[in-house]
Amino acid sequence: MTTPPAHETCLIVDFGSQVTQLIARRLREMDIYCEIHPFNHVDDALIDRLAPKAVILSGGPASVEDEGSPRANQRLFELGCPVLGICYGQMAMVHQLGGKAEGGHHREFGRAFVKLSEKSALFEGVAAPGEEAEVWMSHGDRVTALPPGFHVQGASPNAPYAVLADPSRRFYGVMFHPEVVHTPQGARLLRNFTHGIAGMSGDWTMAAYKDQAIAQIREQVGEGRVICGLSGGVDSSVAAVLIHQAIGDQLTCVFVDTGMMRMNEAEEVVTLFRDHYNIPLVHADESGLFLGELAGVTDPEAKRKTIGRLFIDVFEKHAADAGGAEFLAQGTLYPDVIESVSVSGGPSVTIKSHHNVGGLPERMNMKLVEPLRELFKDEVRALGHELGLPEAFIGRHPFPGPGLAIRCPGEITREKLEILRQADAIYLDEMRKAGLYDEIWQAFAVLLPVRTVGVMGDGRTYDHVCALRAVTSVDGMTADYFPFGHDFLGRTANRIINEVKGINRVVYDVTSKPPGTIEWE
Repeated sequence: MTTPPAHETCLIVDFGSQVTQLIARRLREMDIYCEIHPFNHVDDALIDRLAPKAVILSGGPASVEDEGSPRANQRLFELGCPVLGICYGQMAMVHQLGGKAEGGHHREFGRAFVKLSEKSALFEGVAAPGEEAEVWMSHGDRVTALPPGFHVQGASPNAPYAVLADPSRRFYGVMFHPEVVHTPQGARLLRNFTHGIAGMSGDWTMAAYKDQAIAQIREQVGEGRVICGLSGGVDSSVAAVLIHQAIGDQLTCVFVDTGMMRMNEAEEVVTLFRDHYNIPLVHADESGLFLGELAGVTDPEAKRKTIGRLFIDVFEKHAADAGGAEFLAQGTLYPDVIESVSVSGGPSVTIKSHHNVGGLPERMNMKLVEPLRELFKDEVRALGHELGLPEAFIGRHPFPGPGLAIRCPGEITREKLEILRQADAIYLDEMRKAGLYDEIWQAFAVLLPVRTVGVMGDGRTYDHVCALRAVTSVDGMTADYFPFGHDFLGRTANRIINEVKGINRVVYDVTSKPPGTIEWE
């Protein structure tokens, strides 16, 4: 974004926490406009442009005692606006304002209870002096000496400086993470900061985001042509409709049939875009290319990078056919970004490559247009509503760009993909019949690279194992397995085994995220 924001702005300074974007999500839910910027990009020019009404300093993996550890621009403490430091952000603020924070103290992870020692504007309506509030801790360092003007407002058994404040300057610091759902009153605490302490009114909506995104797309693309890769999922579909509203016929969509799509995926996507939106669409059947290149490939990262490279090859071929498109549009979301690469060059940790982020080849000749890059899935669905996409399409479960390739661990073959496709279709059909589809964030079948002995009729079988996965989530950052009843699981397993030749055993995945990811690869 190059123009000054048209809304009251909260600046979020990113010190590399994996959950920094959750701060933004909570603020957006309260209609607060915010921008996240890595600590080393927050210079005076940025501060002048944003003119923030509030500043939040995120958590991060570093220790303030480490040489070269992150610091906030000192000018942020001289603006006269409120500052909230979270975890590492609290310690950085304390250190920079004359206090002391150290490592080597008792580590505290998970649920804790903070007891207030005095009235706090941050805890208004949450807890009074002498009362406790449940919070979520994740720290190994802690404050050991307060800066001038600060005093303790609350403590936990292992964090004597859990809540700090200098009310005269409206500086606050907490050792816990109010942005995560595990702090039950966390959203209220953040609202107390933005609306109560900072006096922000909340003047940002998804309609405003749509207008802002359209303006940014037009500014980036100009008179250029754009190729948009459709995967069949909600993200790329919303991105395509948004970009089409911005630049019209400068956009050409390419649906690449990799041979790794769900049952009837191609027909549904092509029908939606050709019949409902009149967006130029190329249906490219490249299954032979993808499956040929993936033959014998078993490593998950190699799969993703191969798929990323082949997508670019196909897009560049069709870009030339479309008159030399210089931009490639994708439905990349923020969870993809933070799992693939360090956030905005910050010190966060890479988890896995996504085919449309870490899997893209460096030699790519097109520039990326990613208008959803800062959004979570639920926000993308809200944007889809704003754009008028059909409810049935917006409510579809997420589907990864690499398709069934990452739901088929080990070597990929046409035979295994067809087995998986049939099992997945039965699973989703049973879910819809039971009225459970909309209660679940994401569900899918996985074909495991093992075979087991079974008995069908009077004969011995030696066939594949199918794993079923279903999770509940708000934003895809954390997830828990869906608690199906045994009747549902038994009925679904029975159908799969009886109707899909090649599967003789079905298991259910009860792993949460973390420690697992939602997808298997």
